[in-house]
Amino acid sequence: MTITRHEPSAIFNKVVEANGFVFTSGIVADDTSQDMKGQTKQILAEIDRLLGLCGTDKSKVVSASIWVTDIRNRDAMNEVWIEWTGGQNLPARACVEARLAAPVMLVEIAVVAAK
Repeated sequence: MTITRHEPSAIFNKVVEANGFVFTSGIVADDTSQDMKGQTKQILAEIDRLLGLCGTDKSKVVSASIWVTDIRNRDAMNEVWIEWTGGQNLPARACVEARLAAPVMLVEIAVVAAK
């Protein structure tokens, strides 16, 4: 099995390809001054970029893990999610409330996609 790691940092790789799948790390927004919708849009755009880097796209996402800091804000995140997916090729998904690395982060998303 070939494993390809992309965009490493000191503690993780942003995306890893292995055995016909692409795994992203948990992605957070760069501009955390934005609201839930703004942060979610940034995250999904970054996921699009990472999937493209690995030769796949959102239509092949098979699983998504989503962490929100306040479950009451899930509806705003879901609006952007629905727009991003277009209601097509929906993955298995979990969405849970969690404390993220910094209080200004409102949402974090990690996906697994087929190649």
